[in-house]
Amino acid sequence: MTPLLYAEQATLGAMLLEPHQLGRLAPWLQPAHFYRPIHQALYAAALKLRDDGHPAAWLGAEEPIPLSWLADTVVEAGTHTQGVTASYAHQVVSACPRPGHAVVYGRMVLEGAIRRSVAQHATQLHQAARTDAPRGTSEESVRQAGALATALCDLGGRWGTDVQPVPHPLPPSFVPAEPDEQLLAEEEYLLGSLSARPEQLSRVVGWLHPGDFADAGHQQVYRALGALHHRGEPVDQLTVLWEIQRRGALADRTLDTDRVLRICDSSSLGGAAEHYGERVVRAALVRTASDTARRVRALTDDETLAPGRLIGHALHALGPLSAVHDRLRTATGDLPASPPAPARAAPAREARADAARIRSSARRPGSPPAPASTPHPVSFRPAPRRSPS
Repeated sequence: MTPLLYAEQATLGAMLLEPHQLGRLAPWLQPAHFYRPIHQALYAAALKLRDDGHPAAWLGAEEPIPLSWLADTVVEAGTHTQGVTASYAHQVVSACPRPGHAVVYGRMVLEGAIRRSVAQHATQLHQAARTDAPRGTSEESVRQAGALATALCDLGGRWGTDVQPVPHPLPPSFVPAEPDEQLLAEEEYLLGSLSARPEQLSRVVGWLHPGDFADAGHQQVYRALGALHHRGEPVDQLTVLWEIQRRGALADRTLDTDRVLRICDSSSLGGAAEHYGERVVRAALVRTASDTARRVRALTDDETLAPGRLIGHALHALGPLSAVHDRLRTATGDLPASPPAPARAAPAREARADAARIRSSARRPGSPPAPASTPHPVSFRPAPRRSPS
């Protein structure tokens, strides 16, 4: 049995031995935070009995606990989940080393729940990206990214930590999936259109970035086009080729001369760059969502990370995805790029201390729990699609 399951049993055992411990656990520990369904049922049953006014749940620490408390908890739990028996309740009681350490055991349960929840949302984000990729859409990835951001803020509030993005050394590089031929063809068509009608660059350079291209060679061609546009120099096959050579993309064999000339041979091109640029950014968002999901999942596998650090690192990993989403919204005309989030004043030291103490000390009777500091989650909203013009 894992340490987490021992912690779940110890928490329940403390609750059955000393029902007044529920007053210290109930404000922040929920039944869903337990991994095993039978543990969820026992904890939910105890909370219900307490809310219904069961006398044992309101006894003082020094008062004897009636046997009816354990029996009634088992009966109530058994009405919702099969397999809850008095013998298992006695087993969890015997698994509790010290009932007075209930809050510490409960924090272990919550830590396991945080890790599972973040991993689950990361998996759902990765699945959404895999669904969006072949369709050329991004709506599901955006929705799941928003769900992950909201979950991180909620979990941070429950843990009692100041939720802020925290940089983390990146996990080992992930090998991206090979882009499909359709996307590569659209990227090449876009670059040819920009070469044919360089005045279109002014309409896309604000939101289309070189990293949005799936092909490394296409990234270099777009960098060269952007550099020429920025300097106000003429754009044609030769000027682009010269700029690419100056940037070393021919020497490192990212590109060759024939390929550059072919991409920029725009004699028969001249389509609407904004439409294809939007499709390139949308595809970049889906790739970024997939990479973000794998990075966050890798963080959850690192058991040395405390919950507060895990949440902060996961929020930081969402940053690049949020940036691509902002640029997609600009491209589609949905909304201007979101301004940087204003720096949020750190909560007062006393407020942080109160948030921490609610997990480690009993509240005074009649005093409400200290509210956890929860920032507004990162906004991910689906962007409308534009028809080709």
